[in-house]
Amino acid sequence: MAMNALSRCSNQLRRLPLTRLRQMSTSPWSFFEMAPLDPIIGLNEQFQKDDYPSKVIVGVGAYRDEKGKPFVLPSVRKAEKILAEGGLDMEYAGIAGEPRFVDLALEFAYGEDSAALKEGRIQGVQALSGTGGLRVFGEMMKKHGSTTLYLPNPSWGNHKNIFTNSGLEVKNYRYYDADNSSLDFEGMVHDIKSMPAGSIVLLHACAHNPTGMDPTLEQWKELSSVIKEQDLVTFFDCAYQGFASGDASKDAAAIRMFVEDGHLISMVQSFSKNFGLYGQRVGALSVVGRDAEEAKKVVSQMKTVIRPMYSNPPRHGARLVTTILEDPQLTAEFREECKGMADRINTMRGALKDSLESAGSTRDWSHITDQIGMFAYSGLSNEQVLEMRAKHHVYCTGDGRISMAGVTSDNVDYIANAIHDVAK
Repeated sequence: MAMNALSRCSNQLRRLPLTRLRQMSTSPWSFFEMAPLDPIIGLNEQFQKDDYPSKVIVGVGAYRDEKGKPFVLPSVRKAEKILAEGGLDMEYAGIAGEPRFVDLALEFAYGEDSAALKEGRIQGVQALSGTGGLRVFGEMMKKHGSTTLYLPNPSWGNHKNIFTNSGLEVKNYRYYDADNSSLDFEGMVHDIKSMPAGSIVLLHACAHNPTGMDPTLEQWKELSSVIKEQDLVTFFDCAYQGFASGDASKDAAAIRMFVEDGHLISMVQSFSKNFGLYGQRVGALSVVGRDAEEAKKVVSQMKTVIRPMYSNPPRHGARLVTTILEDPQLTAEFREECKGMADRINTMRGALKDSLESAGSTRDWSHITDQIGMFAYSGLSNEQVLEMRAKHHVYCTGDGRISMAGVTSDNVDYIANAIHDVAK
């Protein structure tokens, strides 16, 4: 009888309005539950609590030097000094950010010789790195009638949350063949051909996150043709330009190809990885219009989303990028430093593959060196990832994505032995 009474009381409480329940509580927050840890950022929190002396984290996508330490580009240090000596004010930027930064960011991605850029058909705004630009784009498109956005499967873990919170329905298209650790290009094309006209298709410009598997130039050309035939809205996420291959122009090849093919694309850029400006939140959001007036109208709508969201972006990081890209000598130094980061990661790819073979693994690990960019999609299952974390204190994300920036000459053998142990 007592249990039945408790059950009835519990059911009655559930039916009460939330405002009434709060009045009965001692705190307006008492009904809040603990949110789960973010699968990427939360990983670092777990790592920090681990007191194992040989622990290793290869989860968060931030570059580390050969000693596993955060790295600030020397060109950025020089730009900081220039800014410090410039006596700049700390006034607000406009809603669209630093105009000169936006101009240079667009030249960096689309190319200084871009006809569309010279015609004024490409315009944009400064954004809160890539994440902020994604959210502004999602809300703007939802506001103007878009309903559905397609992501590659898999994609960066935050993509779905951002666009869902923007009000768009998020669907997937095939991208990665996990069984063969390769690009599922045939499945990708098939799914794109099935998308309704007017749908938004998101493409990773280079160094696909998390798989590191990019289409070839020939495949990009075919994708351009298929997407145009389907009358889809192409949206590029460009987070690793220059950081993928070490050549910024090469990494922007797909973007420039689509524009030359007549696509009216939109694109978000991040300067976190290539300039090492993670905490500065420097990015840009741009659009290619049929003419300059159309592009200007779209930018005006971006600003109507930005104003009530965060009003205007921070200036310091944008000023750093501007200082570097305005100075030919600093630009040359930056490009060489960016190439150095890419080269170190590629060296570590080869070292990890060799170490796995030396550890006695008979599996084919060639996908590690076939992939490009910051991440290696190892092929480990979630169960193997958790086992490696528990037994060896090696932390990567649950999908087996390894940040190659965290692999060094000192820990590569340890990581390889841990992977081999759980993947036998």
